[in-house]
Amino acid sequence: MKNFHTHTTRCGHAHGKDEKYVEKAIKNGFSALGFSDHSPMVFSPESHKSSFRIPLEKTEDYVSSINSLKEKYASDIKIYLGYEMEYYPKYFNQTIDYLEQFGFDYLILGQHFTSNECDEKAVYSAGGTNNPYDFDSYIEQTLEGLQTGRYLYIAHPDVFKFTGSDEEYIKRAEYFIKELKKLGYPLEFNLLGFADKRNYPDSRFWEIVAKEGNDVVIGFDAHEPSVLSDMKTFEKAKEYLNSLGIEPMNDKIEI
Repeated sequence: MKNFHTHTTRCGHAHGKDEKYVEKAIKNGFSALGFSDHSPMVFSPESHKSSFRIPLEKTEDYVSSINSLKEKYASDIKIYLGYEMEYYPKYFNQTIDYLEQFGFDYLILGQHFTSNECDEKAVYSAGGTNNPYDFDSYIEQTLEGLQTGRYLYIAHPDVFKFTGSDEEYIKRAEYFIKELKKLGYPLEFNLLGFADKRNYPDSRFWEIVAKEGNDVVIGFDAHEPSVLSDMKTFEKAKEYLNSLGIEPMNDKIEI
């Protein structure tokens, strides 16, 4: 069992000490645990303060903590240092340069906004809109981000809440999923959204994934340690995916 989607208190909306996540993972038989808190972002102007990501001044603490746990539990579990990071074209390169000063193992792409988050035209992906052009923007920006080759997989690819017609949704989702298949990235079935009954996972999306045959990984999206003990929800997710003919590849992902 491997999970690469784990948060920490530094993002401001997760709970529990870093070590408790590791202890829960070991107790429940995980062979690998990847921490991927919401990436700090080097915005310009610096006056923009994101409400849901690691502040720049806490980056070093995050890196130090996870690297320390890597060493402490090396004989029990593989621990990886990563980030869940949007692709914002305006800030991507400077943020990567910043993160590389500290070192990291991987990134997952979780596109929470279109445009550059602090831009006036930015749209929150899960906010809900019937504007198909906003959906198009989410899709194209996500694909552009993956084309950088910097990401391990795409988190909650169906996070965009399109409230228009099924016909418009399916047309765009089919295009998106086919392009993701060409790029070769695994798609994350998100357990947080599944447990909370959010707008994702979207059954329309996953029926298309089953038809196209994309690789799929289950991400716990853990915001508190106890989530890593919730095998009941994990098994339900597997059952749902299996009913579509999808076999998750969690154990096959290597960093």
